[in-house]
Amino acid sequence: MAEQATAKGFLGWIERAGNKLPDPVFIFFWLIGILAVGSAIAAGFGYSALHPTQLNEDGTPLVISAASIFSPENIQRLWVEMPQTFTHFHPLGYVLVVMLGAGVAERSGLFATAMRAAVRDAPKFLLTPVVAFVAMMGNLAADAAYVVLIPLAAVLYAAAGRHPIAGIAAAFAGVSGGFSANLLPGQLDALLFGITQAAVDASSLHPGWLANIAGNWYFIAAMLFLFLPVIWFVTDVIIEPRLKRFSPPDGEAMNNIGDANAPLTKEENKGLGRAGLAALAVVALWLFFTFGPGTPLINEEAEIEQARLTPLYQSLVAAFLILFLACGWAYGAAAGTIKGHRDVVKMMAGAMGDLAYYLVLAFAAAHFVAMFNWSNLGLIFAVQGADAIENSGLPMPALLALIVLFAAAINLLIGSASAKWALLAPVLVPMMMLLGVSPEMTTASYRVGDSVTNIITPLMVYFPLVLTFAQRWRTDFGLGSLTATMLPFSMFLMITGVGMTFAWVFLDLPLGPGAVVDYVLPTPVTAPVTP
Repeated sequence: MAEQATAKGFLGWIERAGNKLPDPVFIFFWLIGILAVGSAIAAGFGYSALHPTQLNEDGTPLVISAASIFSPENIQRLWVEMPQTFTHFHPLGYVLVVMLGAGVAERSGLFATAMRAAVRDAPKFLLTPVVAFVAMMGNLAADAAYVVLIPLAAVLYAAAGRHPIAGIAAAFAGVSGGFSANLLPGQLDALLFGITQAAVDASSLHPGWLANIAGNWYFIAAMLFLFLPVIWFVTDVIIEPRLKRFSPPDGEAMNNIGDANAPLTKEENKGLGRAGLAALAVVALWLFFTFGPGTPLINEEAEIEQARLTPLYQSLVAAFLILFLACGWAYGAAAGTIKGHRDVVKMMAGAMGDLAYYLVLAFAAAHFVAMFNWSNLGLIFAVQGADAIENSGLPMPALLALIVLFAAAINLLIGSASAKWALLAPVLVPMMMLLGVSPEMTTASYRVGDSVTNIITPLMVYFPLVLTFAQRWRTDFGLGSLTATMLPFSMFLMITGVGMTFAWVFLDLPLGPGAVVDYVLPTPVTAPVTP
């Protein structure tokens, strides 16, 4: 009864408020309308700021003035440049390329089998850390981690004499609470850094800056190792002792899971072996391109040491395409899920079909970002916001911690990581650049906040599915029960994530290859003459 009251109270309010929000696509369209009106008002009042890196021909600072979206020039740009506004949206190319390979790896069964193989033979006392580790690594598999690993964890816990709800909680905390934590960059890195690239381009603060999808590699790897003991502690010390004694009534839950706990077949084991060899071959190929004759992925003429590796960083999107494609094909050919090249093509086409909604969202987001750029409001907000924050005297780690908390709060109502970042990046990225924080560090701070509250909002798209998994084992397990179970994870992961962000800045650690915390604006240059 108490759970029902809680669900109707605060949680019910969150659910009702979130359900009243329009689809994220239409959120962008509404924002475009608000932007158009706001830009006209700002332009009418002469809203402006001084550009921090560009000078007029006489050496005086360049004035950035707000421009109305309703001006003839911007109306013309909207209709004439609509195709390139969409197709030149940086995240679009990154995601489409990576997903061509990831679609084969997922549909061939590689991701699902690899997760099963990783957790099913784990010792009882190591079950939680193994499940949490595989869950966070399973983010590379996107949807498959939710659909395969979470119900499988429940079965494994039950078989080990432990409460299956604890297994569901540990897996859910890893897959969703540790959404960005991983040993390898993947689809999410390509998506978010594409949006970061668009934000930097729109700001005009650093022409020529290029996103590196490995720019958070060290950071997200550290997240995995810091989040792992947190999930282990919360599961075994806080959550499982609070759950009622488990006694499976009739084994029906096991039947509902199907063969998730079944031993790997000879074909599946063979497929995993072939996939491993394929992965080694791709890594060897990239090492050859980097250090072999001609060093095509090294810029030997670069004056700065970090810039020598720029071609390598830019090639990582293609590297993940080839890696996922080769491993998925090798697995499928050995396991029997791929009979020939036509199956591979169908899987790649299916992956593109799954991105249909994302394409619609990208169309709306691309135009919002572009029009925000045309209005000059993003850069003006960034300049004035940076001045206000600088005058506030807040230390840099505190500012990044605020970004973590802000992203975590918004995540309670808008679940899409890309939708939120497309909204926030055009202001946050240039503002933090003006304060001496790199785009990579701002992106990393956002990722922490975006992850830790996924597991406590009913508006997260997989929340109802996880609730269904839990109800297979305990029919009275309701919305309030799941939220109350996951809340300690969210709180501890939040504290850990904020602490990690503080430590990263204080220690000035690299975020990834060639990516650092600090950022220095380029030397001011004379503004080009507008024809």
